[in-house]
Amino acid sequence: MARFPIREAEIKALAQSIIAGLTNNPDFPNPPVTPAELQALLDTFNNLGDTQVADQAKAQQSTETKQHGQENLTAAMRSALRYAENTVSGNDAKLAALGWSGKAAKTPLQAPGQPRSLEAPRQGAGWLTLDWKAPADGGALASYRIERRKLPGGDWETVGMAIETEATLNNQERGKEFEYRVIAANKAGEGEPSNAVMTVL
Repeated sequence: MARFPIREAEIKALAQSIIAGLTNNPDFPNPPVTPAELQALLDTFNNLGDTQVADQAKAQQSTETKQHGQENLTAAMRSALRYAENTVSGNDAKLAALGWSGKAAKTPLQAPGQPRSLEAPRQGAGWLTLDWKAPADGGALASYRIERRKLPGGDWETVGMAIETEATLNNQERGKEFEYRVIAANKAGEGEPSNAVMTVL
């Protein structure tokens, strides 16, 4: 997807492409800003730039005036580009005549990938700390769900939530053998569970 330029040289180059495209291409018969009007705005912008360079004593005033000229030019250019996109229904091949392209389709959010390298590096009577690495793939994550199950063969249950890649769980049952895992989630769904770690507190 084309992005509207910020740098002065790129704005001028795009303005020239729009002027040439509107002048020479029959696909855009009634633009909201005529090529002559755009050319006049571009000439004004160029002249204001020359004035800024030549008159250092009035640099601040000149810069503000030039900025106003750029705002006028870019507003007119944006208007012309919106008109062009609507006129040719975002056809990239036709918009290329103006040095532009249509809007890219939004990429849908993906569920996060699998959390990596889950460990329980610290633990004590009725508590443990888990840490892990963020998923290496998938969409941006919103949170992690921490689950455990009693061994052997118990059902997984949620025992905590985290935003960072570390969590300390308190008030855990003592003398029981548990298995812990972490699952990353966002609005698109949940990723694959991490590896599991076994503890007896």
